[in-house]
Amino acid sequence: MSKIVEIADAVVQEFNGGQFSQPVEAQRYYRPTFELAQMKTLHVSVVPKGITIAGLSRSADQHEYQLDVAVQKKLAGEGLEEIDGLLTLVEEIADHFRTPRLASLAGVLCVKVENAPVYAVEHIEEMRLFTSVLTLTFRVTR
Repeated sequence: MSKIVEIADAVVQEFNGGQFSQPVEAQRYYRPTFELAQMKTLHVSVVPKGITIAGLSRSADQHEYQLDVAVQKKLAGEGLEEIDGLLTLVEEIADHFRTPRLASLAGVLCVKVENAPVYAVEHIEEMRLFTSVLTLTFRVTR
């Protein structure tokens, strides 16, 4: 199994075993595509994004693996409370992965968490769909 897939599966495990303000059941995808009707429930998608390799020495390289984590849900109403709750969940996820090591992969360090933009305005305007994407960067020396 490729290292990026191994890391993505470990991230899914972390989600599915974690304690968040809302129930989270994550899945790994290569191409997460859903019908809008399916989005009435919370979707957390983990998608391999990129790999950067830099030499450290003659016998070791530093590999950085990026994963995108999408948090999506069709909004039920017009109130701010629903979006506030989803933004809280996104922050909880970011905080969870700021801790450096994955529970099931001790040699894998999370070195960066990005969330820009915080949510996709056009998804809310056009589809009433909350979408926020976190990019997690994990470092492995091998």
